[in-house]
Amino acid sequence: MPCPREEAVVFGRGAGLLAGAVVVALIVLVGPSTPSGGLFGGSPPADAVRDAVPNRVMTWNICNPCDVSNEDRAADIARYAPQVIGMQETCVRDVEKIRNYLRGRYGLVYHVEYGTVLQSWGRCGGVPWNPGGFGQAILSIAPMKDHVNVEYPDGGSEDRGYMAVTTTVGGKSTRVFNTHLAHRRQEEFRAEQIGVLTAEVRKYARAIVLGDFNAVPESPELTKMWALASDADPECGPSATGVCEVTTDWQSKFDYVFLRGFVPLEQHVNPTGNSDHHLVRTDLKPT
Repeated sequence: MPCPREEAVVFGRGAGLLAGAVVVALIVLVGPSTPSGGLFGGSPPADAVRDAVPNRVMTWNICNPCDVSNEDRAADIARYAPQVIGMQETCVRDVEKIRNYLRGRYGLVYHVEYGTVLQSWGRCGGVPWNPGGFGQAILSIAPMKDHVNVEYPDGGSEDRGYMAVTTTVGGKSTRVFNTHLAHRRQEEFRAEQIGVLTAEVRKYARAIVLGDFNAVPESPELTKMWALASDADPECGPSATGVCEVTTDWQSKFDYVFLRGFVPLEQHVNPTGNSDHHLVRTDLKPT
């Protein structure tokens, strides 16, 4: 008869074997699915694009704070697979996770630059002495250089700014801007912010300006922007009579792809359950 200690060893070994068998069974049943091929990530959407679409750019306010998974955000981006995407209301940690999902699950390998305007524990988590960075981000299949991050002198009720990078679009070196302007009822702040932004945009004959401008096309504060660039939606302009496709859940056009030195081939606005802003994507070519 085995002694009590031997019984314990035998029991422990048996329990370990049983636990191992259960884990193996779970892996077989559930299957690998995290960005690195691990457990619990699910299968990619059937309509996800497997390669980035050349010369496709996108702007998307991903909504923050919102109870949305980064896995679902990545699936939205992968469905259209832009070459360049500018995102607003981003937390650095969220973008890192989105980027990992895009690489591991969809094979979309993006470079990333950040346009952090504030450190926010409330929005982005972290710990009080190391809160998450909040602001904008640009993801690009092609490498980026000459990154700048500018905070507007007065953001209104919340810090706001723009970021810019130089990358290759349509085979041409292109300056890409990404911005988020002051809240809807803060026209005077947006007017000042547009002045700062356009002073930099006008330096480039070939530029793409992405962002959430928090203003409808006929808003007076957008006048300087319209003087420099055209919207990728060919039917949309500064006149109130223009036919501009709405880009938000509250039926307003706030999100823009402004072009200098490019012409749009196709523009699409795609609602999503993962944000109160729609995904705005444009296929374009240099003039």
